[in-house]
Amino acid sequence: MPNDDPRPLTLRDVSEASGVSEMTVSRVLRNRGDVSEATRQKVLEAAKSLGYVPNKIAGALASQRVNLVAVVIPSLRNMVFPEVMSGISAVLEQTDLQPVVGVTDYLPEKEERVLYEMLSWRPSGVIVAGLEHSDASKAMLRSSGIPVVEIMDTDGTPIDCAVGISHRRAGREMARAILKQGYRNIGFMGTKMPLDHRARKRFEGFTEALAKEGVEVIDQEFYSGGSALAKGREMTRAMLLREPELEFLYYSNDMIAAGGLLELLAQGIDIPGRMGLAGFNGVELLDGLPRSIATMDACRNEIGTRAAQIIASRVENPDAPLEKVIELTPRISYGDTLKRR
Repeated sequence: MPNDDPRPLTLRDVSEASGVSEMTVSRVLRNRGDVSEATRQKVLEAAKSLGYVPNKIAGALASQRVNLVAVVIPSLRNMVFPEVMSGISAVLEQTDLQPVVGVTDYLPEKEERVLYEMLSWRPSGVIVAGLEHSDASKAMLRSSGIPVVEIMDTDGTPIDCAVGISHRRAGREMARAILKQGYRNIGFMGTKMPLDHRARKRFEGFTEALAKEGVEVIDQEFYSGGSALAKGREMTRAMLLREPELEFLYYSNDMIAAGGLLELLAQGIDIPGRMGLAGFNGVELLDGLPRSIATMDACRNEIGTRAAQIIASRVENPDAPLEKVIELTPRISYGDTLKRR
């Protein structure tokens, strides 16, 4: 029967409901020791019917750790991170570990507060987006005594280990692909760079590769906040008015690229003959657009999977061999917007 008593349930309650000793209940709930399947089912059914949830604080006091993995990401609105979380969850659900999420909104001071609170619970590991952190955040992570995996980026030196892609390399490869198709008058649109280090690195790699071929970005614009689709349309419209000779538009993400595509189509501009465009991230949500946007896959799910595997293996065996940096290789998808016809 459900528990109507306002006091917290204990092992004794489950013991009395199942008719077995408290020690046996403890073994079943911790999945430890030799217990028959019939007894195990009896205990689990009693615990479920009562609504019993084990109090893990006592065990944490003894071990100085809880079975939580702190996952610190900059945004839940950005469609990139749900796929990363999916990879993390798929791995951790096969273990005793559970992910808990903190959001920083790309703000270093907020990241400090999130890490302070999450580390105070003594998690078993930390997965944190990016390699750029405040000095206080770096100090907390270094002194935590637990596995730390920085994800999404490999352009830098990790505190412990890192899983991601080289954003500078991604920018360089997209620039080479654009130049190879004969485009020269190129514009760039993206997020505010001080807040998004990975977008900044892609832009740096992009302009570096262009410069090696004697090409410069002839116009650029950056935005923060608001609907990415609407901003993409707005910025594209403004840039075309400023620079009518533009031949190609490179966007820091697929969502503003989708807005740009809609604006170009509304103006009746030939794509990709008169104007080409490309984004970044390989967002599946945009598969239903009138044209398939050229983009680059950021390996999101695999990043989450590999990061969680590192945490799980090191929790199980702290002396396990460690690969400091795992750099994944994104691929360009040319779509319908990066080909001369």
